This record gives sequence, structure tokens and C-alpha cells, in this order.
Amino acid sequence: MLHTDFSVTTGELPGGDRPSEDRIFQAPGVVIVLDGVSTVSDDEPRGGWYAHTLGDHLTAGLAAAPNADLRHLLEQAISAIVREYGLVAGSSPAATVSIVRRRGEEIDALVLADSPVFARTNGGGFDQVRDNRLAQLVAGRPEYAEYQSWLRAGRGFKAPEHRALLQKLRTHQLRHLNNDAPGGYWVAEAVPEAARHAVVRTWPTADIAEILVMTDGVSAAVEEYGLYPSWGHLARVCRTDGPDQAVRAIHDLETEEDPDGRRWPRYKVSDDKALAHLQFPHAAPHDTSTQGFGEVY
Repeated sequence: MLHTDFSVTTGELPGGDRPSEDRIFQAPGVVIVLDGVSTVSDDEPRGGWYAHTLGDHLTAGLAAAPNADLRHLLEQAISAIVREYGLVAGSSPAATVSIVRRRGEEIDALVLADSPVFARTNGGGFDQVRDNRLAQLVAGRPEYAEYQSWLRAGRGFKAPEHRALLQKLRTHQLRHLNNDAPGGYWVAEAVPEAARHAVVRTWPTADIAEILVMTDGVSAAVEEYGLYPSWGHLARVCRTDGPDQAVRAIHDLETEEDPDGRRWPRYKVSDDKALAHLQFPHAAPHDTSTQGFGEVY
């Protein structure tokens, strides 16, 4: 049986002129955050469509089987989309997936690809659920070093060569997509088996004070930009100002302080952002100082 005695606030913001491809779904006792991943081209369907369709299937699956294994539910949802729309592995849009579910006296979390979950315990520390396989693929690769050097030189996102560089990076990633070879990583796309490789965690409900669920457009604010020195600082902003103010602050930092990516090389001026903040009524009192919020795991 799912319980609903926690509050959820959310913030969402598109990175540019197009509608956001991130999605947040809520159901009794469940929050789902997805980051739609499109190909470099403008081909349809796009990542936002995939994220929305996958979110619908996951919500329906959780309603029908609220206590089922999250990996199994995700695999079923991907399988259904592949059958219904004839998606082909390697040329399909995709999505990262994060799910948080309260199930009686336990809280379950699932993460597939780079949309992490951070839970603040009643002891004051943060426990992470994250999938770093794509980041490990990127780290140290000459293709990414070349791209970073391009941006640091001030050539920016609007240069004609920018799309060609992105396609080069995408080609490298596709060689490692949804496979167990060294350097491989997994994402929800057209290979249902990817769900079996999701990172999962379960906590006693009584141990958790609050949870942050986000796409990488938000996590960059802590891990790359230093806008928020720790996950605890980001959580406190969510409590005091709301997730919508947090995502707006990140967007403004990118577009106003580093619009050409010279300081913080990235794939676009500003990424789509989605952030959900879950608070539990049994949480320990909030610390108004920074003590206990400095851990970055």
C-alpha cells in the first residue's frame, strides 16, 4: 500500500525557446522525474515526447502494481513503448529516469542515467542514488577535451562548427549506449534490458527527512557551478524559497554570467531543468546554520 503523507514542491524551466523535454509526474506516494534525450538532429519524435510517454506508462504501472519491483516496472514500460511505436535501438529518443516511491515503512528510489536522487537523513547527512556511468565515459576522452577547449577559447554555442562537434560526441556515446562493454552506459531508450541496470536504493521511512530528485540541468548547480555549495544548501533553498526559485537562479547564472560556455563548458547555453523536493512530516528540525549540510557525496 502506498502512503501519501509527504509534501512535494516542484520547479521546472526550459533551457531555451523550445518547450522543456524534462518531465515530472506525481501519483499517490510516487514522484517520477525524467529528462528527455533527443538526437542532435531535429528529427521527430523528440526526447520530450519519449519522456512524457514513458512517464505515462510508469504512472499506470505503479497504479496497477504499487508494490512491484521498480526495475521490473520500468522494463515493462520501455517494452510497451517499443512495441507500440516501433522504436529502433540506437536511433530512438531516450530519457533518464528517477523514481521515488513510499511503500509503507520504506522508501524506494531508482535512478537510470544522470538524473540523481539525494536523501537527507534525520541524522543530517545526505545519501545519494546516482548513475555515473555516462560521466565516467566522458571523463578524460579526447573528444570531450577538444569540445571543452573550443568553448574555453570563446567560440561559443552559435558557431557553425558547434553542431558538428556535438555530433562527434554523440557518435562516440552511441557506441557505448545500452551495452555491457567497458565504458558502456544505460538509459531508457529502445532496449528494455536497460531497466535491469538501474541503480536502486531502499531506506526506512523513519530515517528520511527530505529528498531531492532532479535532472542534470539542476545538479550542475552544485557539482559544476558551485552556485549552491552543497546538496544541503540546495535543499534549504527549496524549503525557504521553493524549487521554482532554485531553477530560475541556475538559469540566470548560465545565461547572464556565462552565456558562451567559456567558464563552465557544457552542451548548450542553458539546459532544461526539473527539480522535485519531498518533505516528510517526521523530519528532524531543520538546522538553520550550514553545519550538517556541507557533505557532497
